[in-house]
Amino acid sequence: MTGTNGCTGRQLRDMFTAATARLEQSAADIDALNVFPVPDGDTGTNMLLTMHSTMAEAQRAPDESASAVARAMAHGALMGARGNSGVILSQVLRGLAQGLEGKQAFDGHDLASCLVEASSLAYRGMSHPVEGTMLTVIRESSDAAQQAVSMNCAGVEPVLEATVNAARESVARTPSLLPVLRQARVVDAGGQGFLVILEGALAGLRGDGEAAAYQGPRAVPARTPAAVGELEAKGSYGYDTEFLVTGENMDPDRTRLELEPMGESLIVVGDGNTLKVHIHTPNPGEVITYASRKGAIHDINIL
Repeated sequence: MTGTNGCTGRQLRDMFTAATARLEQSAADIDALNVFPVPDGDTGTNMLLTMHSTMAEAQRAPDESASAVARAMAHGALMGARGNSGVILSQVLRGLAQGLEGKQAFDGHDLASCLVEASSLAYRGMSHPVEGTMLTVIRESSDAAQQAVSMNCAGVEPVLEATVNAARESVARTPSLLPVLRQARVVDAGGQGFLVILEGALAGLRGDGEAAAYQGPRAVPARTPAAVGELEAKGSYGYDTEFLVTGENMDPDRTRLELEPMGESLIVVGDGNTLKVHIHTPNPGEVITYASRKGAIHDINIL
């Protein structure tokens, strides 16, 4: 539970520790939903790997202020982000860090502002944002957090509860927004993963270990082999290529624009010193060669 001065950095870390545990229990279910943007069955795994890196860095925060813990989490998420969903998740945590900069603790108003910033960052990182995905769930749940604050909910718990409820409803609507989900009779995998993280964070905030246990997917119809086979038969998606670039004066917007002709499902996020790039491309060598002119390349993964 939150105290009179709001949530501390230690509580923030406990919330996301519970969220990671819940995600670990649900990763296989989330993998089974993965049909967009590529039906490669790894969304839950990628989000979990991203959270493991996030929490490892959180344990190394220099102090237990909300600002320090959130900043460490954001750095860990960026450095360890895997796949589309992991990179988008890293932007959520970056929004959290930016919103909590300089704060010892935070309240519901701070949390709502962080979620709005997270949604904005997630959309900006995509070359072609698509509705009916994790992006929609983040945006609609952040809107609910803002609405809760406007109704004089100042505490972290009621704001987070409103966020969870909105995310659950948003996930259930994703097939109505994205035809590929409707065809496969599933909800969006990344959106479901984000919901699981929010549910785990809320349980962690309440100190409710039993509630933090994963209860199985909600509003998630079974994915049928026939539908998946048809999706996979539509053609090659190229090589799933991701890496970090470090250097000086890095420009994510310009890098995104220059990489767009080289592939699909492009995400470029980061700051002036480090960029995370994720792209599906038929020619990874071309992408790596381009990036090597920007700075030093690290953690290359090509699948």
